[in-house]
Amino acid sequence: MRKYPNFLVIGAMKCATSSLHEQLALQPGIFMTDLKEPNFFSNDEEYEKGAEWYASLFTPEAIDTLLGESSTHYTKLPTYPETIARIKQDIPNALSLKFIYVMRHPIDRLVSQYIHEWSQRIIPKGKDINVAIHEYPELIAYSKYSMQLQPYFDNFGKDKVLPVFFERMISEPQSELERICKFLDYSHKPVWQDLEAQNVSSERMLTSEWRDFLVETPILSTLRKVLVPKSVRTRIRKMWTLSERPQLSTKNLEYLEEIFNQDLELLTPWLGYESLTCKNFKKTIKTELVQATSA
Repeated sequence: MRKYPNFLVIGAMKCATSSLHEQLALQPGIFMTDLKEPNFFSNDEEYEKGAEWYASLFTPEAIDTLLGESSTHYTKLPTYPETIARIKQDIPNALSLKFIYVMRHPIDRLVSQYIHEWSQRIIPKGKDINVAIHEYPELIAYSKYSMQLQPYFDNFGKDKVLPVFFERMISEPQSELERICKFLDYSHKPVWQDLEAQNVSSERMLTSEWRDFLVETPILSTLRKVLVPKSVRTRIRKMWTLSERPQLSTKNLEYLEEIFNQDLELLTPWLGYESLTCKNFKKTIKTELVQATSA
């Protein structure tokens, strides 16, 4: 008998969804797929593998285990427009699904995405962030949280989506995990465990197959450490990394704040805040989050 998830962590990209996935997987009675980011419902090449392949990702030992997966591509409009239609079509009882959406300051998230895509050579090495935001619209689109969530509200209801903030997970991880598990109707007390940070953007390096081969092959790695002085290795490493966090110009900061403030305004009734803007974002979300699901 095929098994399907009870809940999905749907994003957003660069908001510690990998860390949340790991924490949920450590809780007894919760099963998270070993494959992170299956992206089954978003990516055509994954969807073509079929429902049987997707169901094979869920292999819990206990029958009453909660099943989940995490795919940030599920909230990447307009890149993946068929996601929700496929979820509704292929998951039995899809309307009972629950969704977890992690947000962070929209400009911080954008910068982190820029670093990631720079490291993956999606954005060329010499492309400054102040130019990239105008040439790569997905940098802005993926931080427009209201735009990404509205289709889920329309198709599943606001009460089926739990808003979570990256900043609160960092400052209050245990209480946030408890809130998430309460939303999932988890019957045990979850425990947040100290783990190594996932996907740290500041440590991103440009991808390179030949460099990775030299670094990861045991014999070559040993020879490199013996024959190449550490100072030289450090200098070479810096050539492959971003030495400083990218800085947006004042003009572009104002441009982005205007865009994101309009988007955040649409979310405030749902979140239960009086006002949420780029300027007050980090201070405001530190207060108790009250989800206005009836809004």
